[in-house]
Amino acid sequence: MERSRRFYCDLFKLEMLDGNERFCALGVAGSHVLLLFKAGESRVPVQLPGGLIPPHEASGQAHLGFAISRGELGEWQAILARHGVAIESTVVWPRGGTSLYFRDPDQHLLELLTPGVWALY
Repeated sequence: MERSRRFYCDLFKLEMLDGNERFCALGVAGSHVLLLFKAGESRVPVQLPGGLIPPHEASGQAHLGFAISRGELGEWQAILARHGVAIESTVVWPRGGTSLYFRDPDQHLLELLTPGVWALY
């Protein structure tokens, strides 16, 4: 948990919102939340004063995308290099967008994508 939290906070400058030994909530861009859970820790319900969080679990490699501006692409390539994060693949899409693919410490696929990847972005 600590290794993953450090990776996301250091690389993406995410804000730590809440957390303990089983989970971590990180603020993304002031309007989204990235939840990280320790493997196996979310399989049991959690009773809180305000209600019950039902059990849930995901396994395997996930794919997360983070939107960046076209002008940030070179800066992000340099940031990844400074953090020792290898870019696994770069894709230039037909609409003109670019995606950089790389892995987090748990081997989840992360993508930085510029406008022009999707019709809505």
